[in-house]
Amino acid sequence: MSILVLIATLLAFALPVAYLVNGIVPDPYMDEIFHVPQAQRYCKRDFYTWDPMITTLPGLYLVSLVFESMVSWIPGMDLCTLNALRSINILLSLVCVCLFRSILLHLDPKVSERALLLKSVVLALYPLHWFFTFLYYTDVGSTAAVMAMYLACLKRSYWISATLSILAIMFRQTNAVWTVFGLCVGVIQFLQEAISSSKEEEAVDDTEKTPDKRYSESKFLRRRRVRRTAETKHATHFTGRHSDLQDAILNAWQRKWFAARQFSPFVLVILAFLAFVVYNGSIVVGAKDAHRASPHFAQPLYFALFTAGVLAPLQLSLNRFSSLRQVFRETPALACLSGAVTASIAIVAVHFFSLAHPYLIADNRHYTFYIWKDIIQTHWCVKYLLIPLYIFCWWSIIHSLLENLRDAGVRTPLLQKLWVVSFCGAVIAVLVPAPLVEFRYFTVPFYLVALHSFAKLQVSSWKFWFMAMEFLVVNALTMRLFLWKPFHWAHEPGTQRFIW
Repeated sequence: MSILVLIATLLAFALPVAYLVNGIVPDPYMDEIFHVPQAQRYCKRDFYTWDPMITTLPGLYLVSLVFESMVSWIPGMDLCTLNALRSINILLSLVCVCLFRSILLHLDPKVSERALLLKSVVLALYPLHWFFTFLYYTDVGSTAAVMAMYLACLKRSYWISATLSILAIMFRQTNAVWTVFGLCVGVIQFLQEAISSSKEEEAVDDTEKTPDKRYSESKFLRRRRVRRTAETKHATHFTGRHSDLQDAILNAWQRKWFAARQFSPFVLVILAFLAFVVYNGSIVVGAKDAHRASPHFAQPLYFALFTAGVLAPLQLSLNRFSSLRQVFRETPALACLSGAVTASIAIVAVHFFSLAHPYLIADNRHYTFYIWKDIIQTHWCVKYLLIPLYIFCWWSIIHSLLENLRDAGVRTPLLQKLWVVSFCGAVIAVLVPAPLVEFRYFTVPFYLVALHSFAKLQVSSWKFWFMAMEFLVVNALTMRLFLWKPFHWAHEPGTQRFIW
C-alpha cells in the first residue's frame, strides 16, 4: 500500500506537467530529434538503421520496445508516438522513486513510512532528474538502472547487480565506471564481513577460556594499562586497527573462491565493455569527433560545487565550517599540509584544464552557458577565487559520506575511507574525460551523495523542507522558461527553448 501511495503522489506531480509539455512542445526537441526516430525504427523492427549522431547504446529504445510489445495487443494503442515515448520516462521515474525508497529503507530500516514517502518524493523532484522525466532522453533510464544496480549490491545480490549493470551501460556507456564502483562496494562489504567474523571468533575464543585464565589475563592487562603512556595507547590503537585488517584479509583469503564466484560477473561485464571500446575505437557510438575524451580535470571541481550547492543546508551549514575549524585545531600541521597539496592540485586543474567546449560557449539554451559567460569568464581571477570553495565542497561531501557510511554497513574506518576513495575515483573517471560541462552528467554521483545524506535526515527539520521548496521552485522556474519563454536564432530557423 505504501508503494502505491508513493506512486500516486509522484503521478499527481508528474501528469499535469506532462500534459503541459506535450501540448506546448508537440514536436521533438533537441536530442529528441535523434532519439525519437531511432526508437520508431525499433518499433518497426528495423534494428539495422542507425543514426550516426547518436552517441549511446540502444538501451532506451530496447526498453521502449518492451513496453510497446506489452501493449501492442490493445486496439488503438501506439507506444511509438512522441507523447507515448515521453511517457515511458514517466514510468521509469516511478521505478526510480521506488528504488530511492528501497535504498533509504536499507540504509535506515527504522525509518517511518511517512518519512520514507517524503524523502523519496523530494529526491524524485531533484531538478535535473525531474526535468528530463518529460522528454525522451536517456537520463531517467540510466539513473534507474544504476540505482537498481546499487541497491542489489547493498543487498549483496552481486549476480543481479552485475546483470543490471549491463542494462545501465546500454543506457549510457559511462555507467561502466559505476559497475567498477559496484564491484568495489561489494569487495568492501566482503572485507567488512570478514572483519566482523574475525571479531566474533575472538569473542567466542574468549568465552571458552577458563575463569582462572581470564582472571590472570585481566590482572595482567590491568597492570599493563597502569604503565601505558598516552603515546603507547595511540600506537596500540593504530596496531589494533591494522591487526583487524590483517585478520580480515586472512579470513577473506580463506574464502577466496567464494569471493571469486560472487564478484566474477562484475569482472566479466567490465572485460566485455573494454573489448567493446577497443573494437569500437571509442566509448561513444556516434558523433565521435564531437565527443573525444579530454583531460577535463576541472570538471570534478564543478561537480563538488554543484552538489554541495544543491544540498546546501546539509553541505554548507555552519556545523560543517565548525567541523573544519576543529580539524585545523586538532591537527594543524596535517590539515595545513593537506590543504596546501589539495589547493596545488586544484590550481593546476583550474589553470591548465578548464576546458570550454564549442557547444558550451555557443549554445545559449543551457544554464551552463550563462554560468560560464556571466560568472567564470567575467574576470580572469574568478576561476581561481572559486578554488577555496571547490575544496571546501569536496571536503564537506567526503565528510558527510564518512559520517553516513555506517548506515550502509561499513563500520570499519579504514573501509569507510576505501569506499570514499572508490566513489571519488568513479566521479573522476566519469567526469574528467567529458569535454562538455553538463549538469546531467552529475546525476548519478549526486544521488549517491544525496541518498546517504538523506538516510538519517529528519523530515521535520528545516533543512529537509528548505531543499523540498528549493527543488519545487527551481523546477517551476525552469519549466516556465522552457514552456513559455521560447526564442529564435537569427542564423537557424525554428523555435528555441531554454533547457537544463
